[in-house]
Amino acid sequence: MLHASPSSFVILPALAKIVCEPGWKWQKREKPLQNYDLFYVWSGEGTVVRRGVPYQVGQGSCFLFRPGDHTSATHNPQKPLVLTYIHFDVAEDVTDIPEPYRVLSETVEFEHLLARYVRLFLVKTFAAQEEGQLILKQLMIHLLREDQVMPVERHVSNQLAEVIHEVANYVSQHPGAMHRVEDLAARAGLSPRYFSIKFKEITGSSVQSYVIRTRIERAQHLLLYAGMNVTEVADALGYRDIFFFSRQFKQHTGKSPSEIR
Repeated sequence: MLHASPSSFVILPALAKIVCEPGWKWQKREKPLQNYDLFYVWSGEGTVVRRGVPYQVGQGSCFLFRPGDHTSATHNPQKPLVLTYIHFDVAEDVTDIPEPYRVLSETVEFEHLLARYVRLFLVKTFAAQEEGQLILKQLMIHLLREDQVMPVERHVSNQLAEVIHEVANYVSQHPGAMHRVEDLAARAGLSPRYFSIKFKEITGSSVQSYVIRTRIERAQHLLLYAGMNVTEVADALGYRDIFFFSRQFKQHTGKSPSEIR
């Protein structure tokens, strides 16, 4: 679905965010699903069965049921499931379909998109169809990205992954700071060696490469949009040698800073 155009997403009327009743259950039907069904658990406990395989679900559990799937579900009446479900189709042949099931490691952005999608159709909203198609595409991209990240992160705890992402975000927010591995490791509460190993494992870049990339990306923005000259940008990002800055910039972008400006 990565390359499907947003306009090819067909919005169907079956969508909601619900708190399941104590006696709720999703009975298996004789006929399989006819379309895609995005099924997300906000909270609660239950069991979902897809194609005969049971899954114990809770907060962050997310299914993308496909046409042809047979499904059923039950839940714990003492901890009822709170669900969002969205039925849709795609009016073109698609590849890169997200995996049928995962537990999301990052839920805030995904839940925001789900809530926005459902709100669009609670009342008559201008251009709801068009925005809904865009959100569906974003949701699919989010799932595909999650599927790519999970194999890397499955060997580390969610807590460690969150710590590494927090440090990476800190570096991105302060590109001009002098980020030493020792200082970043201390921020994460890890030894420098272990931090460096896990940082590369989770982000795909070494600490040094990540720091340089964030500086060069910020330099491009400042040159293009802030009206700053090359010397000002180099100084703002902590480069004492403008020639070293220019050489590093060209290594990463293929152009000199003056060409960008």
